[in-house]
Amino acid sequence: MSRQYRLGLYEKATPAELSWEERLRVAAECGFDYMEISVDESDARQARLDWTPAERATVVKAMRDTGIPLGSMCLSGHRKWPFGAKDPKKRAYSLEMMDKALDLACDLGLHVIQLAGYDAYYDEDKWEGSRECFSENLAKATEMAAAAGVVLGFETMETPFMDTVRKAMVYVDEVNSPYLGVYPDVGNLTNASLLYGNTVADDIACGRGHIFAAHMKATKTGQYRDMLFGEGTTDYEGALSQLIPQGVRRYVCEMWYLGSPEWKQDVAHASSFVREKIDSAMESLS
Repeated sequence: MSRQYRLGLYEKATPAELSWEERLRVAAECGFDYMEISVDESDARQARLDWTPAERATVVKAMRDTGIPLGSMCLSGHRKWPFGAKDPKKRAYSLEMMDKALDLACDLGLHVIQLAGYDAYYDEDKWEGSRECFSENLAKATEMAAAAGVVLGFETMETPFMDTVRKAMVYVDEVNSPYLGVYPDVGNLTNASLLYGNTVADDIACGRGHIFAAHMKATKTGQYRDMLFGEGTTDYEGALSQLIPQGVRRYVCEMWYLGSPEWKQDVAHASSFVREKIDSAMESLS
């Protein structure tokens, strides 16, 4: 534990065909401390929720062999099966998914699950009862997380429902559990600040004492992904001016493999770029 913070790599920054050992070795070679696993709405990643004990053991072995753990989970599958969906079967699966994700997290040694901040994402799921059902099922999910000993942190999204820490805190305060907090996306917060005319630092200040980790991501107005670190307008410095004093010590570089032959160099650049930002903010604190 020599470092004062931990920097993780989002799994989707690497080609999907890599084995877990190969993927984790890339993270190590490129300067990361851990990797964040994705459970999104795709069939392939939803299938991870039903991994057999042997499949789970293979991943655990890869972590031990490489020295790089899976430190957190990005559970974005709720975009397709949201807590507030109009279809009661989808709402039921949203909780089943949550239960399975918590079970997987425990088996893999994960302590943090990032929740997608959507009451309903697709038009077919939206209805007048979305927010009420979202609140009801969020409370149930938090109880499940408390029993598992895993914390849930809202990602601040690209849609108006929960694109700021302030909006996420409405539900964190409502549920009022130590197992529910915020896991903001600094790139998304920057785009929201440009929309609403506030600052990223002021918004993050609203979550003091309830922020578990943060996604570092390159964005610009109208574009929320698929950019390299160093591009765009993300206010890393403003975000870190609040995150570091608040005691947030876990960060993830969120980026995507887009087929470039230089993808590994891009991943290594992400590590050095973000570490420079965090190190500078840490020095300012001391």
